[in-house]
Order: sequence, then structure tokens, then C-alpha cells
Amino acid sequence: MRTALTRLVGVRYPIVQTGMGWVAGPRLVSAVASAGGLGILASATMSLPELRSAVREVRSRTGAPFGVNLRADAGDAASRARLLIDEGVRVASFALAPSPSLIATLKDAGVVVIPSVGAVRHAVKVAGWGADAVIVQGGEGGGHTGDVATTLLLPSVVDAVDIPVVAAGGFFDGRGLVAALAYGAAGVAMGTRFLLTAESTVPAAVKEAYLAHGLDGTVVTTRVDGLPHRVLRTELVASLESSRLRGLASAVRNAARFRRRTGLTWPALLRDGHALRRGRSLSWAQVLMAANTPMLLRAGLVEGRTDTGVLAAGQVVGAIDDLPTCAELVDRIMKEADDIVAHLPRESNVPEG
Repeated sequence: MRTALTRLVGVRYPIVQTGMGWVAGPRLVSAVASAGGLGILASATMSLPELRSAVREVRSRTGAPFGVNLRADAGDAASRARLLIDEGVRVASFALAPSPSLIATLKDAGVVVIPSVGAVRHAVKVAGWGADAVIVQGGEGGGHTGDVATTLLLPSVVDAVDIPVVAAGGFFDGRGLVAALAYGAAGVAMGTRFLLTAESTVPAAVKEAYLAHGLDGTVVTTRVDGLPHRVLRTELVASLESSRLRGLASAVRNAARFRRRTGLTWPALLRDGHALRRGRSLSWAQVLMAANTPMLLRAGLVEGRTDTGVLAAGQVVGAIDDLPTCAELVDRIMKEADDIVAHLPRESNVPEG
């Protein structure tokens, strides 16, 4: 299936695996790439040496194109972009809008730049700055999210920009892919669906916890890091919602743990916090809570501690009931999509008159 996305990044199928922190490592990314989709490596929780090693591991596992997700507001964003250029990574994706200069640096080196956006104005802005494509996530999506449904946000963005648009938020099968293409998208991006695959390194017990939730099994909370965050409904989330003091105390401890793990200095953490706060109505208490996120997610997604960890999830979790390999999943989605397209009505059912 050829679309503007497959032509742009050189993959076989218009399916993207998003850069989920602690989840999108070399094993998952290379499996998606080998299956014909675009796998995106999550780098925000990695040091520079760890990122270089992860990129090289992906390349040792597959010769297919893949991408790396970067934090545009990180203090070392330029160094990470240079690493991608030096290592010949095909795609750079961003959770926040990269600066025009960073976009230009990457594009001049032949790297495809694909920011993720949650509003029409953000899509217009990055398109004007030279982004090659955008991933548009509706409110159904997991992790940091907005409040506009994909079915409304997607066509609005498609109408507003002249670059390829990839749809995210609520996709898990061939029906969703065909629907996104009908709206004008060039493909779909999926996080939760790829988290729940055989190659995902998330502990088996945590995967089972995901599968046990229904369509109402997620909640959008600001108590994890001060920003709207869609996560699974758990006792920990309920506790954070009810106790501000517990959330702030946890944030202080986890900020220190994250600093030690990544080697960041306190001044570097503060600089990143200042960048996060800029342009948003966040208090410094909320900025401090933002340091909470990596370690809370790690506790659940890596250590399997569902009692003390946070589990980001899209609403689509309630529509998923299996753990296929990435190859099986991509093949199934494409077969479903082809079958749907082949059986679309060719004539109008409206009587002539």
C-alpha cells in the first residue's frame, strides 16, 4: 500500500509505532521495521551513549528504515540530533515542536522530520517551519493528550496543511487504517497496540493488566506531571488524584532517582523544567511533578510494579484482546484493510429520481 508516508520514509506499509518511553526499545522497533512499518525508538529516558548503542542495535537487527523520538525541549537536543545524523537514522520524531533551526539542521542532513501535534495551530506552525510530515493525536490517545477526538482533529489538520498527516489516537486494526486514509491521512500511528505485542519488553503481568481493562479503563489526569495524561485506572492514580502532598513528595524522590540514572545534573533538570514551563501555565510545583513521569512509568512498564507505577494507555486498550507478534499484527491490519477496500460499494444505493 503506497501513500505519501511510505514514499517519504521508505517503508512498505503506512503504519507507525510511536516512540513510547521505556517500551519502544531496539527489540520492538526492529520487529516493526522488519514487518514493514516505521518503528520509532524512544530516547528521552536514555543517555547519549545509551541512545547511540540502541540505534546501532536496531541497525544490527534490521536493514529497514526506522526513526528516533527526541524531546525538542531537552537541553541536549542539538547533540541528540547530531547523533542521529552521524548514525544515519532515517526519521526524527518529536513530541513537542522542534525549533526551525533544529528542523533545518536535520533536513539538511537528509533526516525526515515528523513532529507530533495535538492541535491544528501546532500543525500549521511546524509545517511552516519545514517539517516533512506530522503525527496528529486525538484525545483518545495514551500519554500526554488533548481533548479533541481524532475524528474531528484529523480532517481539520488535513485541510490546514499540505504535508503528509499521520493519524494517531484510537487505531488498532485495518478498519481504522482505511478510515484514516478516507479522512485524508497518509497512515496511522499506534502506541498501545504495539505495546501489547510479543516483542514488547513490558512484563507479561503488566500486559495482562492492560488486557483486563475495558473501553472505560483509562482516565486523563494532571496529577502525574501537571499535564493532561491518559493512563490506566489504577489504585495509584486514584491516590494521586486524591492527595496533592503525596504527588509532590513522590515527585521530589523520583526527580532525584531520574537524575542519578541519566547522569543529569540538577541545573540540567532545572533547565529542562524551565523549557517545559515556557509557554504553558504551569506552576513550578507542576514542573517538579514532571520529573515524576519517567520513574513512575519505569516502575510499571519495566519493573512491573503496577501498585507503584503509572501505565500510559489509549482508550483503544479496551478493544485489544491479544498479544500477536509485530509481523502478525501488521500483516493482519493490511489484510483487513485490503479486504475492506475491495468490498466497498461501487454503486450508490440511493434510488434515482
